[in-house]
Amino acid sequence: MRNKHLGSTWQELKGELMERGALTPEDVRASELRVALMGELIEARKERGISQQELEQLSGVKRPIISRMENGSVMSQIDTVLKVLAPLGKKLAIVPIDNGERIA
Repeated sequence: MRNKHLGSTWQELKGELMERGALTPEDVRASELRVALMGELIEARKERGISQQELEQLSGVKRPIISRMENGSVMSQIDTVLKVLAPLGKKLAIVPIDNGERIA
């Protein structure tokens, strides 16, 4: 059976899932925040010229976990994210979200 979502954009898929009630606005915001966070992590790692293997050595988080974090296939616990961010010279900050702000 052909997957009708292959080739769909996130916006198209998100709209369809929200219409069916399978995705709430809160789910969307959480997902977009995770994508933004992992995007920042990847950018920081690449800016520093650090491989996933080197980040494993610096953070103590295994390379396969780092890879899965970066490709979005796992939802990492906050302590794991903090362990990975620290050697990249980054930290998490809690800041208000503007009502009209687009997260990702």
